[in-house]
Amino acid sequence: MNRILLILLLFCVCLSACTKTNDVPAQVRAQGVIDSAIITTYLKNNGLPEKHVDTTGVYYIIDTLGTGTDVITNSTQITVGYTATLLTSKSTLGPVFAQTDIPGGTDFHPSFVLGATIRGWQLGVPQIKKGGTVTLFVPSRYAYGPYPQPQLGLPANAVLIFNITLYNITN
Repeated sequence: MNRILLILLLFCVCLSACTKTNDVPAQVRAQGVIDSAIITTYLKNNGLPEKHVDTTGVYYIIDTLGTGTDVITNSTQITVGYTATLLTSKSTLGPVFAQTDIPGGTDFHPSFVLGATIRGWQLGVPQIKKGGTVTLFVPSRYAYGPYPQPQLGLPANAVLIFNITLYNITN
């Protein structure tokens, strides 16, 4: 009798485990809908235009286009100044978690190979030219995704805003 109950219990456990799925693409799509709502609500509440990079969900506002004819690719080295802010789930600005231009302090303009930056930058920075400034509204899937960044104070699925000045381009 005990064997029959044990076999029946194992059978039930196996069946219940089979019904659970880990559909990562569905989770990414669901988070994308949430991120898009957070960004569009923020843009509407602040009277900002909704312009996005293709169908990616990365929204941007070009403050200054800049000049030049340089082509920006993922192998381009860019020198930038930026301020990075968390956009909360309530479509309000959270804390600034990184910046290179320190008010009343020394400015630091780092250089990066564009392909080594987060995907949101790879999609948004090419919208401007040398000397240009852009504000990027980056959904979580094009930043750090479902991974919290405790060293930056960012939760999982963080939607980010970057104000970027493109100082130099090296191909």
